[in-house]
Amino acid sequence: MRIEWRMRGEDGKQAAIFSYITLERRVPVEHPLRGIRRMTDRALERMSGDLDRLYAATGRPSIAPERLLRALLLMVLYSVRSERQLMEQLDYNLLFRWFVGLEMDDEVWDVTVFTKNRERLMAGAVSQQLLAAVLAEAREKELLSAEHFSVDGTLIPAWAASRSFQEKSDPPAAGQGTGHGGEVLLRDQVESKTDPEARLYKKATAAKSVPSYLGHALVENRQGLVVAAQASCSATKAEREAALAMLDEVVGKPRGRPGLAITLGADTQYQDAKFIAALRERGVAPHVSEYTKGVANLGKNALNEAERADARRSISQQKRKRIERVFGWAKQDRPLRQIKLRGLRRVDWFFRLVMTAYNLLRLGRLIPIPAAVG
Repeated sequence: MRIEWRMRGEDGKQAAIFSYITLERRVPVEHPLRGIRRMTDRALERMSGDLDRLYAATGRPSIAPERLLRALLLMVLYSVRSERQLMEQLDYNLLFRWFVGLEMDDEVWDVTVFTKNRERLMAGAVSQQLLAAVLAEAREKELLSAEHFSVDGTLIPAWAASRSFQEKSDPPAAGQGTGHGGEVLLRDQVESKTDPEARLYKKATAAKSVPSYLGHALVENRQGLVVAAQASCSATKAEREAALAMLDEVVGKPRGRPGLAITLGADTQYQDAKFIAALRERGVAPHVSEYTKGVANLGKNALNEAERADARRSISQQKRKRIERVFGWAKQDRPLRQIKLRGLRRVDWFFRLVMTAYNLLRLGRLIPIPAAVG
């Protein structure tokens, strides 16, 4: 009998019953998700007590909040369009299963169960707690600046159409609108039947007003990490109000602090006399861009000569551009390009989660964490 040997491999049809390679070994040692997973796990350990308080002591066990948050982070990091598509990916994507904490044979959750459990995390403001826990990791590594910050806002397109807007039955009175000086604008007179909290708004004069929210971020200037974030209803003064709220959250009251030791860089949207005065009261140097054209705009400049001559101001204006990287990353092909949640509470919660995901991605490059494969 003659045996013929061929180099061509056999296309066998019999499936293997067992696998002897663990998920841990299938993920490359140098994969960027390894460092993100380690930092996420440490942040979740810090939050364990807070997460316990969201659940009853008795009853049917639900999805572990740690797994829910890891899955939502994947949704942001990998630009997954919907929860349904995320569940589909978790069913066959071994990398996603490893990151979330599912074994190869574990059943994937129903999409409705997943979204219902997410509501509990939203009610508990968990995304803010996760952001704070991740920042604690950066603070331990001495990566955060405690004195120099930049602030900005970005438009978040709402999950509503312009045709859904109809006239309000009770519009605000004259002088109580959201425009400059309380001017009543179109967005104050109409309301969306799909998402009542979304407003018609535009940031650029030549742009078209769209249903939207505003996302705000405060970034420290050393590494460009987001130290505070929040979303708000769209309004002309919303960016300045949010900036002061975030600054108070991060810096606190100026007791025992040398005058103007803290700096805040911002664009001309923040060039407002009341806002500049509020920064001075807080002992914060206003490194805000000034208008250079237009008689009406030149009258808005509120900095004094000493503030204009501050040598740190040019540095703040240069560092301020780092915040655009945050918004560019979050909106290029990720959920903030067109958010699919309705209502300010949900939008605010998800915006903070996206900012946390950016910090994790940034820290993964700043803090290389080797992970052993077992």
